[in-house]
Amino acid sequence: MQIEILGCESFGARSLACAVKTRERKILIDPGVALARLRYGLLPHPVEVAAAFRIRRKILAEFEGATDIVVSHYHGDHMPMKAEDPYQLPVEALPPLKGIRFWCKGPEKISGLSARRREEFSRFLGYTLPASEGASSGNISFSAPAPHGTRNKGFGTVMMTRISEGDEVFVHSSDIQLLDRETVMEILSWNPTVVFASGPPLYLSHHVPEASKEASENALLLAENVETLILDHHLLRSFEGYRWLKELAGKVENTVLSAAEFMGKEPELLEAQRKILYDKVPVPMDWHEAYAKGEAGFEEYLL
Repeated sequence: MQIEILGCESFGARSLACAVKTRERKILIDPGVALARLRYGLLPHPVEVAAAFRIRRKILAEFEGATDIVVSHYHGDHMPMKAEDPYQLPVEALPPLKGIRFWCKGPEKISGLSARRREEFSRFLGYTLPASEGASSGNISFSAPAPHGTRNKGFGTVMMTRISEGDEVFVHSSDIQLLDRETVMEILSWNPTVVFASGPPLYLSHHVPEASKEASENALLLAENVETLILDHHLLRSFEGYRWLKELAGKVENTVLSAAEFMGKEPELLEAQRKILYDKVPVPMDWHEAYAKGEAGFEEYLL
């Protein structure tokens, strides 16, 4: 089994995209990318825009040869979208999708906005997206709806994916954020060797107090029982999250690391650095409007 992580906060933009290749399949999971509309009261810095563009390009390249595409839920950093802003992956950019089988979060326990996005994507494809929770096909299977964060708090649900080959079992647990023990126990019941998950949103701990104690306990339980635990996404929207990750890694013998580190790269927590980026490299007030119109680029900000 070959696991390639295509996008994550440690690559500089919001995503949880990956491609998993087995002998018979190439499975593309959550092919989406986005940027925080506002952070520290600031729009995305062009350096972040460049990172999102790189992730978008990698995702599009992985559609070639894909046999299966998984959409765990209908947030813009997890799926191609009818373009809502210029930083996401628009459905219009997708290559021909003939012959690719879709596995998707169903319409239950999702927001009105997510339901609209599901319908829009269905219209683009020309058929209704399946509701794949609980389904399986060969070496791939899917969970029942799992909480997007804390259970019963109204944040909706996601669908987790299990892929096996030989002695290897990979689990993409999407935006669970390690905030629900029942979900963590379900992951462990799948006997995974590698888990790729969103860590807790410590940058929102004033809104999500359970992101500290409960998430720490659940993360330790996973880390002690999984050979390789990849934590990223919500967790690495702050430097505090990276410190939390390293503290967790120091408590166990198994491997615990960010998505970038799993891929042999240095983490680039650009959203966490947005204010620093603006201080170092100021951006004209009209840059974002010009970029949206195709009248400005980000190249000069990469020097």
